[in-house]
Amino acid sequence: MFCRMLLSVLIRQKKKLFLIALTVALGVSLATAMLNVMFDVGDKVNQELKAYGANLNIVPRGSAVINEMYQLDNNDSGQAVQYIKEEELVRIKMIFWAYNIVDFAPFLTTQASFNDKPITVVGTWFNKYLNIPTGDQVNTGMLAMKSWWTIEGNTMTDDNLQGAMVGESVAKQWNLKLGDTIDIISTKTNKKFTLTINNIFHSGGAEDTQIYVSLPVAQDLADKKGLVERVEVSALTTPENELARKAAQDPNSLSRTEWDTWYCTAYISSIAYQLEELMPDVRVKAIMQVAESEGSILQKTQLLMLLLTILSLICSALAISNLVTANVIERSTEIGLLKALGATNTAVAMLILTEIFIIALLGGFFGYFIGFGFAQIIGHTVFGSFVEPKMIIIPLALIMVILITFLGSLPALRIMMFLRPTDVLHGR
Repeated sequence: MFCRMLLSVLIRQKKKLFLIALTVALGVSLATAMLNVMFDVGDKVNQELKAYGANLNIVPRGSAVINEMYQLDNNDSGQAVQYIKEEELVRIKMIFWAYNIVDFAPFLTTQASFNDKPITVVGTWFNKYLNIPTGDQVNTGMLAMKSWWTIEGNTMTDDNLQGAMVGESVAKQWNLKLGDTIDIISTKTNKKFTLTINNIFHSGGAEDTQIYVSLPVAQDLADKKGLVERVEVSALTTPENELARKAAQDPNSLSRTEWDTWYCTAYISSIAYQLEELMPDVRVKAIMQVAESEGSILQKTQLLMLLLTILSLICSALAISNLVTANVIERSTEIGLLKALGATNTAVAMLILTEIFIIALLGGFFGYFIGFGFAQIIGHTVFGSFVEPKMIIIPLALIMVILITFLGSLPALRIMMFLRPTDVLHGR
């Protein structure tokens, strides 16, 4: 009997029930899209922020100790310059979090003279292909890390030992153009080098007063074959929390459980620690301004997604409340007759809730797939990439359907409970 009554209602009230299903589908679709993006947005935001520079700086341990002891900058003169062996840099991609290392580039700064005036020459990897001992191959270098630079000319390559990237300020000072040749003399060895201007770049910083060349050229200029001064690393990291800050101060103060959690989470401090484990002669410094900005932006973005999800569910619940209430009022004569024949409030409520839940689950099913489509649109529009489906969203979507349907039905159930058969059947 219950099933026959339920089927009869679903057939007779199909238009109104369709509106309820559509409301649930819209609410669930928006919530599903926001949750999928929220769970996937961490890596996406990190990838976007990686375009704005490194968040780790690797320097020789000796130089780091001297700098910290005497509160010197890396650029302070008069201190003994320490170096890192270029051959050791492949170890950067051999740590536990190797796949979180997006890019890295070494730098060697030396002084030369051009037109009898001093000029800073920086050697680096532009787009270096590396074979890692683990069997992986990677392309890394400065160009990927400095993507905000405005660069004129063809892309600089590492095998171009006669080419140079000239800063905008240098080019303006000496009226240099693409294709011009310049002669620079090493202040270290007095060797003369003839370079062709391959690029003119604008960085908006001190780099505009410098010349960038392939690393072997700078090593020859400085007479430091196979050595670099520092390495900039761009890594995907997890926002810092109390555990990460505690570990950054003293990893030995962690308990065994805390240690395992910290070491196996991509905090910037744990990545720095693992790099120092594999490269004992270096000191890895986190650029906390970048790391903290990434964490702050990520948390605010996820909070925005969560608020949009909650608001969409509230709006859906209010819309369902109006639709179900109107449906109950329209069927008040039918409900009054059921009560007059002996049906209890619980039985009538079960009938109403069952039909609403069936329609809501159907709407939620379609809403999930519509929401996943919305998530892909957001992913490709904002981040230019695919948003991975998260299996946890499926039970969450089911919970959302049940929650908004039940909350939206409460006002209608309250009205149903106070309906008196004598008043309804007499038209009052």
